Amino acid sequence: MSPSDPAWSADPPAAIDILSAEKTYPDGTQALLPVDLQIREGEFVTLLGPSGCGKSTLLKMVAGLLEPSDGRLLLWRKPVADLARAGKRMSFVFQSPTLMPWASVQANVRLPLDLAGVPRSTADAQVAEALALVGLSGFARALPRALSGGMQMRVSIARGLVTQPDLLLMDEPFGALDEITRHKLDADLLALWHAKKLTVVFVTHSIHEAVFLSTRVVMMAARPGRVVEQFTIDAPWPRTADFMVSPEFTRYARRLHESLQLASHTEEVTP
Repeated sequence: MSPSDPAWSADPPAAIDILSAEKTYPDGTQALLPVDLQIREGEFVTLLGPSGCGKSTLLKMVAGLLEPSDGRLLLWRKPVADLARAGKRMSFVFQSPTLMPWASVQANVRLPLDLAGVPRSTADAQVAEALALVGLSGFARALPRALSGGMQMRVSIARGLVTQPDLLLMDEPFGALDEITRHKLDADLLALWHAKKLTVVFVTHSIHEAVFLSTRVVMMAARPGRVVEQFTIDAPWPRTADFMVSPEFTRYARRLHESLQLASHTEEVTP
């Protein structure tokens, strides 16, 4: 949320309630200890932690792609499977663009609408809007192979936006990109989040990305996965490149670095 923006509610409702949700796989591997976490509407929450701490597992549980072994997850006070009853929509952006190589950018972005049976005239208008939001209006007829990695990721984000979601889940979408492209997409994502008043849950391994993007960072530790600390990033909006070289940014980054070091060396917890 942006506290300085009066258009944002001062006391927004809960978008996500994670209630003692845990995950143990059939082979006995405990991926997540019980997690209790609430994310309010309009927040940009980043899950940060060492590899194997369950960030992606938790995100997929929120999305309904994985079932918790115990506990519950609610979206706008409804079970994940009943999100439509709350009048809300959700989209998931994966680590790689996962585009259909034989289909145009327009067709790739339109896919969720085609699967939902949205009439072509309506769908094409929504696709045009989504492509404009990510700066790809001139590439609707291009094939994925003609695009750079960053542009392919923009297509994936447009596909996530085309259904006009209220909740956007993103699993380390920019991790494979070069730093310049990554910073540009981070800035564009923040602008989209603010303009569309989205609720975003974002997974990353990057401390700097977490500080730049987030209203709150949730630190997780592994062996097994669990939440160990949370940080509110109370920095002004809009955030620009100047913020990334400010003393305030450095202070936040240092605190997250210290927490991540501890999370990476935490002794194994016996449930």
